[in-house]
Amino acid sequence: MEKENRIALVGIIVEEPEAATEVNRILHDYAACIIGRMGIPYKQKDISIISIVLDAENDVISSLSGKLGMVRGISVKTMYSKR
Repeated sequence: MEKENRIALVGIIVEEPEAATEVNRILHDYAACIIGRMGIPYKQKDISIISIVLDAENDVISSLSGKLGMVRGISVKTMYSKR
């Protein structure tokens, strides 16, 4: 049975600047399924907000979210399209 791709939005809040290097390394590993990426530095609060849009199988999206979730100093949430 062939697995279907889904569209997902991964929201990342980077609260510790030193975590950014690890976040970028992980995202680089998943570059083939990233449709778009937007980063917003919020200097007043000393945080960065990153949104990632993916087109990938559920397992790949879950793997990316899980790896990001293990990085100290960031928060991650993932939303999936209904189709």
